[in-house]
Amino acid sequence: MALRIIFMGTPEFSVPTLDALAEAGHEIVAVYTQPPRPGGRRGLDLQKSPVHQAAEKLGVPVFTPVNFKEPAERAAFRALDADVAVVVAYGLLLPEEVLGGTRLGAYNGHASLLPRWRGAAPIQRALMAGDRESGMMVMKMDKGLDTGPVALTRKVEIAHDMTAGELHDRLSRIGAEAIVEAMAKLEAGDLPLTPQASEGVLYAAKIDKGETRINFARDAHDVHNHVRGLAPFPGAWFEVEINGKPERVKVLGSTLAEGQGRPGEVLDEYLTVACGRGAVRLTRLQRAGGKPLAATEFLRGTPIPRGVVVS
Repeated sequence: MALRIIFMGTPEFSVPTLDALAEAGHEIVAVYTQPPRPGGRRGLDLQKSPVHQAAEKLGVPVFTPVNFKEPAERAAFRALDADVAVVVAYGLLLPEEVLGGTRLGAYNGHASLLPRWRGAAPIQRALMAGDRESGMMVMKMDKGLDTGPVALTRKVEIAHDMTAGELHDRLSRIGAEAIVEAMAKLEAGDLPLTPQASEGVLYAAKIDKGETRINFARDAHDVHNHVRGLAPFPGAWFEVEINGKPERVKVLGSTLAEGQGRPGEVLDEYLTVACGRGAVRLTRLQRAGGKPLAATEFLRGTPIPRGVVVS
């Protein structure tokens, strides 16, 4: 017997879970996702979210409310007569009336080891903090921000040079498997819930553009974590003079290296850069309007000689 599920999600991260629930034989009665946003080369075309597009391929009705403030939106949600809501990176706060608008409540797939990194940017914050492990947690939602009791946990080791993009993709796959398992247990009436610990709470604030510039005066470990935590989006960056003009360069990959010098000083022909303590080697870069390139290829077209100071 399958569950009647309302799926709520928006980005590419959420799509594997939607597809996995459908493949597991559950009835997806509706999908809720963020409204289409301006996109395209000139930002003039309205683009449907990845979840919206995936739902259309499945032939599932799609709803895109701006919020749930209107009584009609809440009533429409309840009228779907679903067993459960599954939420993965939806992007809207859900009122209690929606959280309780299905027979069994709402369950969220969250990309951190709660209560560490509640909030909007758990993957990026974990890497920027130098965490050695992350994971996916399936929790039953309550009115707090990622505060509900936990049903399932799947842990992932964070490799030393792993980027946010790589961790994102791995957690997306693992999260889909965890949600499917949780729904099977819920359907069988065998999904135990464990309250979150009251200690170790950290909040993963949304990434602000003002924190994306690289500060080479910091320790090399901090610089490396900053780079990989923001790769590939929005991307950490430095400024350097190219053809007589200052230009912003994104760094999409790095590794720890040997060397010392003034913070920001290029130490060799491999783009090893001195930090406040230690050094990092920049391994993948992107000029404005260009495509991401390995450092060796980047330097062939954009030389940054030894002794130059980048900032």
